[in-house]
Amino acid sequence: MKNTIVALATPTGRSGVGVIRLSGADSLQIVRKLTNDNNFNPKPRFANLRKIYDHETREVLDETIITFFKSPNSFTGEDIIEISCHGSPIVLRQIIDFCLKLDARMAEAGEFSLRALANGQMNLSQAEAIRDLIDAQTVASARQSVRQLRGELSNELQPLKDELLDVIVVLESSLEFVEDDLPDFQSEKIKLKLQALAENIGKFASTFQAGKLLREGIKVALVGRPNVGKSSLFNALLGQDRAIVTEIAGTTRDQIHEKLVIKNIPVSLIDTAGLRETTDTVESIGVERSRRAMVDADLVVVLLDGSQDLTDDDKEILENTEDFSRIIAFNKIDLLIDHQAKSQITNRKSQIVEISAKTGEGLTELQKAIIEPFHPQEIEQSGFLISDARHNDLLLRAKTEIETSLNLLDQKLSEEIVLIGLHNSIRFLGQITGETTTEDMLTRIFSTFCIGK
Repeated sequence: MKNTIVALATPTGRSGVGVIRLSGADSLQIVRKLTNDNNFNPKPRFANLRKIYDHETREVLDETIITFFKSPNSFTGEDIIEISCHGSPIVLRQIIDFCLKLDARMAEAGEFSLRALANGQMNLSQAEAIRDLIDAQTVASARQSVRQLRGELSNELQPLKDELLDVIVVLESSLEFVEDDLPDFQSEKIKLKLQALAENIGKFASTFQAGKLLREGIKVALVGRPNVGKSSLFNALLGQDRAIVTEIAGTTRDQIHEKLVIKNIPVSLIDTAGLRETTDTVESIGVERSRRAMVDADLVVVLLDGSQDLTDDDKEILENTEDFSRIIAFNKIDLLIDHQAKSQITNRKSQIVEISAKTGEGLTELQKAIIEPFHPQEIEQSGFLISDARHNDLLLRAKTEIETSLNLLDQKLSEEIVLIGLHNSIRFLGQITGETTTEDMLTRIFSTFCIGK
C-alpha cells in the first residue's frame, strides 16, 4: 500500500500562493524527481527556491519554495515536504497529479492529523482543536481552540484521572490481598475522594453551555408581516445592503442567511418572508419557510411597525410566537410611535425594544437583547470551556459511573462490582484524549476534518 500521502493544504481556488503537503517515507524522493535533482538534500526547516518540472515533458512547471521537515520533528512525526507555489488551480492540480504518479496517494480527510496522533505528536483533543481553530468564527472561540491545542484540556483531565486511578489501585489491591471487607475508615476515605471527583468532573462539564455558545453561536430569525422593515433591519445589523429593500409588500420571497458577531458570540441571522395570507404560489412557499425558520431558531425577533396600529396579521404573529423565546421590536421610531399599540403587548412575557432600521437608533439595545438570554457573561467569567459535544457527553458519562460506584459502596457490595463503574469512568475520560478510543470512533472524528489537515 502507498504510504506517502499528498494533499492541497490551502483552500481551493485562485490565490497568490498555494501549498501542497506530502507526508511519508517517500516524500523527499518524490520531490527529488519533481525538481529533477537526485542529489537534492534540503536542510530541515529551511526554505529552498527550486524549479519543479513537468514529469513528462521536463519543461519548467513553476518556481517554488520547498521546505523539508524531517522525522520525527514534524507535524505528523514523518518526513514532510511542503511545496509553496503560485496558487493557480492548474499548476496545483498538475503538481499533485505528478506526485500521485510518483507513488504518493491522496490523503483522506484529517489523515495528516490522524498520523500525528498515531505517532504521538499530539493527543485526540489537541487534534480536534486544530479543526475547531480552522472553523472558529470569533476571536474568543479561536483563543479557546488554541488553549486546547496547547494541551489545556489534557492538563485539566490528568489530575482527575490520576486520583481515579489511585482509588482503583486501592480497591484492586483489596480485592487481591485482603480477605475481609475494606475497613470503614478506608471506605469513607474512598467515598470522599469519589464524591470530590464527581463534583469536579460535573463542574468541568457545566462549562459546556458557554463553550457551545462560543463555538456554534445562536440562530436568530426576523419575522413579521410584510413591509415592517425586516430586510432593512437585516441590512442594518449586518452593516451592508444584503437584502433587497423596496416599498412593495412581499419583496422577500425566501430566507436570506448571513452571519455576524455580537460580543464574541456568532449569530446566524435569518431574514424571512413576510407572514400573511397570500394566493401567490411563490410567496406562500416563502411564508411556510418562514414559519419553519421560527421553529428552528434559538430566538425570534418579532418586528412591528411602530408608526401604525397593530394589524390582524401582527396580532396573529404575536399569538403564534408566544411560546417561543422572542424579542418584540418596534421599528420606525424615527416616525410617530403608536404608544397605544405598544401598550397592548406590555403584559406579555417578552422583552420590548424600540428601533429605527433607517437611522440605526436602538440597534445597540437590540443587539444586547439578542444575546442576553444566552448568558454571555459566563464566557467572560470562565477559564477553559468545554465546547465539544463529544467531550461533554464523555464527562457526564464518567461522572455517572462514579456516582453509580458510590451508591454501590454505600450498599457495601464487593469491590469487584464497585470497580466496574470506576473502570468505565477512566475509559470515558481516556476517550476524550484518545487513549482508549476505538478505531471506528477515530475514523468518524477525523472524517470531519479538511483533506489537507
